[in-house]
Amino acid sequence: MSWIQTFTGKHFYPMSPRVEDIDIADVAHSLSLQCRFNGHCREFYSVAEHSVRVSRVLPVERGLALWGLLHDAAEAYLSDLPRPVKMQVPLFEQAEDRLLEVIVRHFGLTEFPMPPEVKRADDTLLATECRDLLCPTDDPWRIDVEPLAARIEPVGPQQAERMFLERFRELRQI
Repeated sequence: MSWIQTFTGKHFYPMSPRVEDIDIADVAHSLSLQCRFNGHCREFYSVAEHSVRVSRVLPVERGLALWGLLHDAAEAYLSDLPRPVKMQVPLFEQAEDRLLEVIVRHFGLTEFPMPPEVKRADDTLLATECRDLLCPTDDPWRIDVEPLAARIEPVGPQQAERMFLERFRELRQI
């Protein structure tokens, strides 16, 4: 079988993505049910909530906030691999990049690959998430950004899905 069935019932071909098959409802729902850090955090924290938080630290100019919201959207159709594994699977990275380009173009973003401001915002959230959601370790990650001052109190999947869709509608109106 070369397709997956999405939340909205579409047949989606992740290795041959088509712009017309991208649906923000599928993205929001799927990401709200996927836990960051491959589930290795102290409590459930969704990719959808992470994406909303990344979006909120970015300016709306040049579509950066929308880029932040969508930066992990390919995971809705491909899932994710932990970074050390992903680096060893170049075909997966290529499929993910191809799909992400289709997604961001579908939503009117013309800048590709991911702008450096979005990567920095993603790293800022990563530093914050490490502080607030991961168990302490003797060998902490070295992330070259400061975490946000506010602490993360994760929400559940249903609220994360609502937050994602609300942020998407907000950014589309700007």
